Amino acid sequence: MLVDFFYEVRRAKVPVTIREFLDLLEALEHKLAFADLDEFYLLSRTVMVKDEKYFDRFDKAFGSYFEGIEMLDDLFDASIPDDWLRKELEKMLTEEEKAQIESLGGFEELMETLKKRLEEQKERHQGGNRWIGTGGTSPFGANGYNPEGIRIGQEKSRHKKAAKVWEQRTFRDLDDSIALGIRNIQVALRRLRKFARDGAEEILDLDDTIESTAKNAGYLDLKLVPERKNKVKVLLFFDVGGSMDPHVRVCEELFSAAKTEFKHMEYFYFHNCLYESVWKNNLRRGAERMDTYDIIHKYASDYKVIFIGDASMAPYEITHSGGSVEHWNDEPGAAWMQRIVDHYDKVAWLNPLPESQWGWGGSIQIMSELISDRMYPMTIEGMERAMKDLNK
Repeated sequence: MLVDFFYEVRRAKVPVTIREFLDLLEALEHKLAFADLDEFYLLSRTVMVKDEKYFDRFDKAFGSYFEGIEMLDDLFDASIPDDWLRKELEKMLTEEEKAQIESLGGFEELMETLKKRLEEQKERHQGGNRWIGTGGTSPFGANGYNPEGIRIGQEKSRHKKAAKVWEQRTFRDLDDSIALGIRNIQVALRRLRKFARDGAEEILDLDDTIESTAKNAGYLDLKLVPERKNKVKVLLFFDVGGSMDPHVRVCEELFSAAKTEFKHMEYFYFHNCLYESVWKNNLRRGAERMDTYDIIHKYASDYKVIFIGDASMAPYEITHSGGSVEHWNDEPGAAWMQRIVDHYDKVAWLNPLPESQWGWGGSIQIMSELISDRMYPMTIEGMERAMKDLNK
């Protein structure tokens, strides 16, 4: 069975050898992973993958091979019956009908009403406007429409209007090996450079060597200097999942270019808005998170901070405690963004959406104001403006 898995990983261009495969089999014989797919994933990745840049390729191969096999440990409370969320007939609404549907009137009202519905509802509903169900105009459920609701059990966003999402969501890490479609991304990032000579004197200074040799009556007088290195330090925060899915390719290109250009670079993932924790491995984001406070304390204020995301979300995710679509945040996202701005001298935001789609008065404007209007479109011209601003 696992021989096919080994070849699947090889087909994903992960440089795994027979030696690593035999080590995996030996580890299984000693029961380092037993009857738990999550444990087997961690064990096989540890044994077979020797460089973190191949994690994403391994995840793709693992997911492809074990597709359909369920995790043995259920991480989420299945308090809403699956039958309630079964998609059968999707209701199509005209723009006029959509305009007539009213929201419940705010985040607190949404959460309180959902609590009441869970206590009262006893059966499945389809196409309605009140209960937890599918295909209707209720603010609770899947595959329907409401200007402000809680999405439950739906595979992905359709209208980008959910104020909260009740589901287990899987995001993917960015692969830094992606070949750039346009080299101009690297050219734009190079505007954020600060060179200094550092380390041992091992690089030939040709001009000084020629001048010194001439002064020395033609006898060769080699002059060496330390290598010039880019001393800029960068923190990248990538928004992943949801509305960012269409922008994965350009984010991977940016990620690959940044790893090439900046020696002192760290990256982290978040979803929609920065909160009390971030992560570096999307598959393990539920168990392997880092406190945002720890990042602020670890990385000095001379780091340049760049957020990459569309900033498209319900405004509650920024302005309210508990507004996050995935967990209960004790403090609003705006408080955490303000801490970043207060600590770091230079902060910018790259938005993959065209400026014409940013709108006015929504979450994008709120986020832009939090970082003193230093939000730029993720175009070559926009990135050059951002790098110029960070370099002031």
